Amino acid sequence: MPQDYIARTQLPGYDLEPGWKDEAQRDAFVEKNRLRFMRQYQQRAAHAIQSAVKEGKTRFLFEMATGTGKTLTSAAVIKLFLRTGNARRVLFLVDRLELEDQANKAFVALLKNDYKSAIYKENRDDWRKAEIVVTTVQSLLFNAKYKQFSPTDFDLVISDEAHRSIGGNARAVFEYFVGYKLGLTATPKDYIKKFDAAKPTTKDPREAERRLLLDTYRTFGCESGEPTYRYSLLDGVRDGFLINPIVVDARTEVTTQLLSDQGYAVVVMHEAAEGQQNSEQRFKQKSFEKRFFSDPTNRLFCETLMQHGLHDPISAEFGKTIVFAVSQAHAAKLTQILNDLADKAYPGRYQSDFAVQVTSSVTDAQQFTINFTNNNLLGSANGLPAYKTSKARVCVTVGMMTTGYDCPDLLNLALMRPVFSPSDFVQIKGRGTRKHDFREALQDEALKAQVLAPHKTAYKLFDFFASCEYFEEKFNYDEVLKLPRPGSGAPAGSGEEGAGAGASGEAGTTTGGTDNGHYHHTAPDAITAQEETQIGFQGMKIDRMFFEKFEDTVKASPVVTEQVSNAQWDQAIDYITTELFDKPNEYFNLDKLRRAAGVDRRLGLREILEKAFGFITGFKSKDELLEEEFEKFLLDQQNATGFSADSTASSVQAMKYYFKAYATDHHLREIIEAGHLTSLNVYPAFGMSDFKAVPSVWRTRIPEYVKDYVPLNQFM
Repeated sequence: MPQDYIARTQLPGYDLEPGWKDEAQRDAFVEKNRLRFMRQYQQRAAHAIQSAVKEGKTRFLFEMATGTGKTLTSAAVIKLFLRTGNARRVLFLVDRLELEDQANKAFVALLKNDYKSAIYKENRDDWRKAEIVVTTVQSLLFNAKYKQFSPTDFDLVISDEAHRSIGGNARAVFEYFVGYKLGLTATPKDYIKKFDAAKPTTKDPREAERRLLLDTYRTFGCESGEPTYRYSLLDGVRDGFLINPIVVDARTEVTTQLLSDQGYAVVVMHEAAEGQQNSEQRFKQKSFEKRFFSDPTNRLFCETLMQHGLHDPISAEFGKTIVFAVSQAHAAKLTQILNDLADKAYPGRYQSDFAVQVTSSVTDAQQFTINFTNNNLLGSANGLPAYKTSKARVCVTVGMMTTGYDCPDLLNLALMRPVFSPSDFVQIKGRGTRKHDFREALQDEALKAQVLAPHKTAYKLFDFFASCEYFEEKFNYDEVLKLPRPGSGAPAGSGEEGAGAGASGEAGTTTGGTDNGHYHHTAPDAITAQEETQIGFQGMKIDRMFFEKFEDTVKASPVVTEQVSNAQWDQAIDYITTELFDKPNEYFNLDKLRRAAGVDRRLGLREILEKAFGFITGFKSKDELLEEEFEKFLLDQQNATGFSADSTASSVQAMKYYFKAYATDHHLREIIEAGHLTSLNVYPAFGMSDFKAVPSVWRTRIPEYVKDYVPLNQFM
């Protein structure tokens, strides 16, 4: 597929035009005609799908970071399938209204000279005239509208943000149509491999995301966890197409306590039979702006953003920013505070239009998101007529501007809420990764020459609730921050290096009031810890410092060294547990060491010691151990009745998947052991089709072997 595969559709004879032939005019010619040329990694993605089709595959998954041009790549794939006759019509599924219009406009701009693109709800009577039909999953789910189509109406179905648009009931739409299926996702597979299954599965939102991602990979024929094609954020940064953030980790006295294990403690006075009595309530970060309210903290968030946010390199005004709030009510509060601060900082420049609330309760909110991208939200050209940039500088939203929202000139993102969904975090972070030349909106050529730093080389991510730290415990896609300890006046920390969320949270005198379980904090708040870290080309990585410090400590201990050299493992473990764990200096313990090791399974202290003293070079992953156990199982069963390498060759993959799922998923074990096989019809991690693919004799033999011979504790 040539680099100009899409450009040839946009302007078939572009290379014969004088504007192209003259190299001095070429850039202006390309910009005027909006020609799009494929990058090498986008070409590789198209080649990967061609190779997969040649192998007889019908399902494919592209894992491509936000800002790497999934829509352009999709357009190339669509043209490829339509041009070769592998598809007559294509369905492009999205999960949000704003993405529906965005995708359709992109396909019109890229492919209109060869193919027609239409939004289904706007063309219900003549959608058959279009080769590309764009719609939200919700539109087809409503009253089961998808059943009005024939299953063969679309030969290629593309699911944007696949793990969302095929989840739950949406799967019915996706699976209804036969033919080729392509999924697009920006969420790294590391979310699968780094999740600690020892965490409670019913409470940790990352578990639900993990299951959804696993299901996504299986749905698109990538059971191994390897997508058809991958191009990560780190790839984009290294190749010079994307940028990493400057992370501003800022914690206040209040949020430090909310983030602590104990939470923010409040003494409440209430009437009792014996007279007035005191009781204690504790709030965690999940309660912020839900049951725990603090106007001083909200104001401090906004002041910190205003003081440290990046500014536009052309107009020098505050850079375009998206703020993410807890709720619509919270968004309204933050919008008002930001407008108050802007009025004081820039007298007469804004009339309560510096910040705008963009949530579903606001009329025309959808259009606001489009106008913000197009630099005309509430007007443009702030004091510089030749420069078109949005008068409104900040959009305050809850979730409307996350998935797929494209605004390359964003300079600041602010998380003024806790984030617990890994895919949400990746999407929010991805809003700022696109590069941008700010001169594009400057119409004065003389002024363009005077701009010293026209390119966007960084953006700031303001993290007020330790979201980076939260995800860094388990996921390896960015550099963990070495966070500062709380400063003077802050609650006492836990003592763990970098654990700025470890406040004691002891109950004491508080300023505020309670109302039906809600607490309104009124005392002043202050920043206790703030640090800016520019993420480099290496990206964020799991912090090994804590683990390496433990290794140095045990190797420096004469007692442990002697015990290990004499293979007295039990004595060494007892000594470390009693003499080295939970001491004030480092607060080593097994849970922290497991997290620092970054392994996707449960480690024992003996295995950690074996690594420290060089008996093993590293820790095997969960999948590596499972592969070894399955190989042992095959060797053990070679002489068993019903087993033949030839007869089961086509079923080995199904047996392996069953073996691994049974060994690692206690819910699945309960279903199999209880004989509740009908539950597999709705079980996302291992469905009925997976069970039926296993030869009947092995459906009971594999569980028996696993229970008898596989140490399940290591997979917890």
